[in-house]
Formats: sequence, C-alpha cells, structure tokens
Amino acid sequence: MTAGPKPRQKARHKQPRDPRGHWLLLALTLPALFAVLLFQGWTEHEVDAAKTRSPCTSPVPDAVAKGGPVIGINRNGIQTAAMPPRTVALTFDGGPDPVWTPRLLDLLRTNRARATFFVNGAQAARYPELIRRIRAEGHELGSNTYTGAVLGESSSPRFDAELDLTQAALAGATGLRTNLLRMPRTTTPDTLCGREWQAARRATAYGYVLVAADKGSRKPALGTVRQLSQTATAYQEAKKLLGNRNVDRFTTVSTGLDLVPYSSASTVERWQGQGLIWATAAGRAFSTAMIWTLGIAGGLGVLRLVLLALFARAHVRRLERFRPGAPWMREVTGPVTVLVPAYNEEVGIESTVLSLLDSTHQQLQIVVIDDGSTDRTAEIAEGIGDPRVEVIRKPNEGKAAALNTGLAHTRHDIVVMVDADTVFEPDAVQRLIQPLAHAAVGAVSGNTKVGNRRGLLARWQHLEYVFGFNLDRRMFEVLECMTTVPGAIGAFRRDAVLGVGGLSEDTLAEDTDLTMALWRAGWRVLYEESAVAWTEVPTSVRQLWQQRYRWCYGTIQAMWKHRRALFGRGTSGRFGRRGLSYIALFQVALPLLAPVIDVYALYGVLFRDPLVSALVWFAFLGVQLVTSGYALKLDGERLRTLWTMPFQIIVYRQLMYLVVIQSLVALLVGSRLKWHRAKRSGSAAEQIGGPLPYKSLRMR
Repeated sequence: MTAGPKPRQKARHKQPRDPRGHWLLLALTLPALFAVLLFQGWTEHEVDAAKTRSPCTSPVPDAVAKGGPVIGINRNGIQTAAMPPRTVALTFDGGPDPVWTPRLLDLLRTNRARATFFVNGAQAARYPELIRRIRAEGHELGSNTYTGAVLGESSSPRFDAELDLTQAALAGATGLRTNLLRMPRTTTPDTLCGREWQAARRATAYGYVLVAADKGSRKPALGTVRQLSQTATAYQEAKKLLGNRNVDRFTTVSTGLDLVPYSSASTVERWQGQGLIWATAAGRAFSTAMIWTLGIAGGLGVLRLVLLALFARAHVRRLERFRPGAPWMREVTGPVTVLVPAYNEEVGIESTVLSLLDSTHQQLQIVVIDDGSTDRTAEIAEGIGDPRVEVIRKPNEGKAAALNTGLAHTRHDIVVMVDADTVFEPDAVQRLIQPLAHAAVGAVSGNTKVGNRRGLLARWQHLEYVFGFNLDRRMFEVLECMTTVPGAIGAFRRDAVLGVGGLSEDTLAEDTDLTMALWRAGWRVLYEESAVAWTEVPTSVRQLWQQRYRWCYGTIQAMWKHRRALFGRGTSGRFGRRGLSYIALFQVALPLLAPVIDVYALYGVLFRDPLVSALVWFAFLGVQLVTSGYALKLDGERLRTLWTMPFQIIVYRQLMYLVVIQSLVALLVGSRLKWHRAKRSGSAAEQIGGPLPYKSLRMR
C-alpha cells in the first residue's frame, strides 16, 4: 500500500475570534455614505415642490410694489431704494457656473465694471475658487439660497437650511457673511406676492436686505438694477449693456446705495463652511465614482451572464463530441474508494452510505471517518453491516485531517470524496469516474443538487447551485480553470492527491485548496454534470451564514495561498490567470462594492429618473432570468423556480455580499475559524423520494 500523506503541522490560533467591531463600522459607514448622497441629491436635483411657485393669493404692500427694487424692513417699517441716475447695478443669479462665470468676470474686467453675484450655496461649495475670484476682483456676493428653492414654498427647516448653508459656503470660501438676498423665482418687487412676501418678511427679520430688479423697460439713464443669469444669453446682454453710453458707471448694489454688504464670519463658521466645501467635494467624487462603478459593474455583470451562457453551450457541444462514450476513451470500471468524513451526522449518515451501496458501480470500498462525533454517527455506520463499509474513529481534528486519515486507508487508485449529508443517484459514481480515463485528468467535479427545497431560503440556494455553481463549472471546464471540486461529490486520482501532499489544513476550504494545488501540479480538472448527488442545504439564516462564511473565508485563503499561479506557465498559469482572476473580480471585488452600489441605486430612484433606474434594474433582471432559465434547462430542472429570483436579488444576495465583507475583515484582523457543522435534518433526498430512499439495502 502506498504511504499516506505526510502529516501537516496544525494551523495555529485555532480559537475563533469573531470581529464584531466591523459590523458597527459598516452600520455607520453605509448610512454615512447614503447621507452624503442624500445631501448631494438634494443640492443637485429637483426633488420636491419647493422649486415651483404657487399662484399669488395676495398682492405685496403698495410701498413695495411702487418702490425701488432694494427692500429692507426694520423698526421704521418698509424701506425701498433705487439706483441713482446713470448708474447700473448688474446682478447675476445662480452659479457660479464653471463655464460662464469666468467669461463674465473677464468681460467685467475688460470694461472696468463691478457687479453683484447672487450665488447658489451649493454651487459656491462646489466651486469655491470662483467665489474667491469674484471677491478678489472687487465684485459683490449675495445669497440666492442654497439650491434655488422657492422660499415661500419651503418648510421652516428647509427655509433655514437654504439660507444658513449658503452663508456657510461663503464663509468657508471667503470668511464673510453676506447681508444681501435675492429670492429665487422673483424678478421685480411686485413678484414678491402671496407666500413669497411672508418669506421675504421672515428673511428680513434675519437681517437680510432684499434685492429685486427693475423692469427691463426702465432706461439705464434713470438708474437701474438689471437681473441676469450666467448663460450665453446673459453674456451677450451684459456685453450690450456695458457698451451703453448713457451709463456713467456699472457698480455693485451696495456701492450704488451705500449699504453694508458683509459681516465677518466667526472662526467656527469658517470651519463649518470649509467642512461643507470638503463634504461637497467628497459627495461629488463619490457620486462620480459610483456612476463609473455602476457602469463598469453592470457591464461586467451582463458580460459574465452572456459568457456563462455561451460557455455553457460550448460545454454541451464538447460533451456531445467527447463524453460520454467517445471511441478514444476507455470505460473506467476499476474499483473505487469512497471517503465519507463525518462529524455528528447521525441523521444523514445512513442515507449517504446506503445510496453509495446501491450504486451501479459495485466495486466499492466505503470508508467512513468518524471525526470525534459525540452522537451515534459511528454506530449507525457500523450497523449497516455491509463488508464494503469500513468505519474509522479518530479524535476531532477537522475535515481535512479526517480525509487524510481516510486516504491512508484507501486500497484503490480512484478516490471519491463525499459529504456525510449527501445522497447519490445510483449511477453517480459510475458517471463521475469516467473522465479519469484521460491520463491528464486528476480530478472530476460532480453535479450537486439541493435535495431539501422546501422554503424560500432553500429555493434560493437551489437557484444558486444550478445558476451560480454549475453554470460556472461548465465555463471553468471550457476555460480549463475549475476552481473547486465540491466536497459533496468529487473523484480524484489517489496518486495526484498524494502528490500534492494530501488535503491541506492551511485553509478552511480544503476542497478548493486541493483543486488549486492539483492545477498547479499540472493536472486537469473536469466537470461531469451527469453525476448527480443530492445535498442538504441550511434551512436557517444562521446556519447558512456559518456555512458560507467558512466557504468564503477558506476560498480567499486558498486564493492567497496559490497566488503564484498567476505568474505560472502552462496548466498552472492558465488556471491562475483565468480562475483566480475570475474569483477575485466576481466573487470578492464586486460583492465588496455591492452594498455601496445598492445605496447608490436607491439614490438613483430618489433623485434621478426613477423610470430609468427601474428600466435598468428590470433589464438586468431579465438577462438573469433568461440565463437562469437556460441553466435550469441544462440541468433538467423545472423553470417554475424562477419566480423566486427577484426576491433572491433583493434579499439573498445582500446576505452573500455581507458574508464576503465579514470574511475579508476576519482575514485582515487575523481571525481563525473552526470547521462548523450545520444542523442536519436528513432531508437531502426529499427530491428523490424521502430521507431514506434505499431502505431495501437494509435487508442485505
């Protein structure tokens, strides 16, 4: 008998240390990101009725309607003023605009004129350098509110925010507070009617002087306040006005009327303003990054789905040409050793062993390795009473150690490794070992199906097994980069496994680790979809979390361990550059971005066109449904399960994304995990007739 694998040094730091702190970090980070996007959306997009004026229900007082365009209200009542004769106060609303504000400033400098810029605070926070230039060139700054909201339609909190945030942006950029206010959606004084007049009175109570505009028909020679925007049309109009010979000077509102336009901002206000500017820059950068991320991630996601379908079709054609029954492939009929590692599996061990004994491939050595179980697992296995079944008891050391112990007791060259909660189809072993007829093949992955499909959580996993795992395996075989032979059903050359040192205890994903090691040793790994085994999946979120946490944690460990395959040659290099890159991109990187992308998707629904957002989402869902339907068809499954996919995307996948985050954080902080065992119910074979479908074997 060939010697078994050399014992490996046990992994250190076995006591698990669950990094709870990162959940607090995630719980704080995601709301913070959404708050930044919420603020960004509020400042950049019209999201409520505060952008639209209601019809006027009452006129403005006569003193305002018949007075000048500059209005103040104090203890002496309403006071208005107008520009002196032959004096024009050019005023520009909105902005600063990155295109037209610099051009307007150049035009004013060429004509040695001064103007008043009533800016939106959001734009001021976005372009503080333009605010500083306006101030440095002797022009005047006033408030046009933060987002351009109609103050008469704004709630009390928003009213205060529109004014206060604008002051903060100006304080952060210039260290000043402005005393001038132009109310959005108003022009001449008589437009300050209805609710706008109530808002105007409230603004003047805060110390603002209101600046409206004279009618366009008023001649500049009489003195006027002209209201312009910051556009190409306004540029041409300003250029025409500046050439008017009936004007002695073009000046600011405060200079023309001898007003005090500013007050100094306090140190706290300046720091608050600077913080607002930084937050605005961060929000813009994040929003831009998310647009690119969504575009790239969405494109990659669609590309992945299309490639999965194409490679699956290529895999089907390959099977039609080369397997099974290809004339150049001999039939594999030799004896097989089946290793069944088991830890507290008394519920399902009998079904597993009986299904193996009922196999059409009768030359079997079935080795059940009881890994220190505290229940009746070993006794049940021994009680089956078939001479082909051997039970080995050992102290609990984990699944990898149990399989290595089983390898030391194998008598045959072909080894099938099986989970103790798995039920095999009668022809599964026979079909599974056939690809090993090719001398270059070191391992074969079987087709694992979900047996217990009752309940929404189990149906989601069924979809994942068929659409995610099995479709991936078809593609991996075509690309020659199979990343995992699952522990539930996999066939190996014994010499190939021993040649890489047996199963490693370096990672928690011993099956993935072994598969990668075989590729690096020059072996090929194939997928035999006709070799079917039924497994029991977790039926509670807690059990599912523990299982996927271990899988993901171990997979990332295995990726890091075999990272040098990226730079290898031949079989090893192809596997590394294709398989490892695929896992890193689609199973690690994109899930890490998924929560942020989901936050941004919600942002798109709230602040961008919700119809476009919905169409994009449903289009992507449609592509997934078509691809999933094709995967179900290839696996001979019913299409009715597809109705659960929209809910899977919304709920289940978010859970899987969090598993990836948890795994990466655990690795970064140096945590170690044990081999968790899920609670079993013995329901792996529900789809093929009940938990013990091979009861006739008990009579042997």
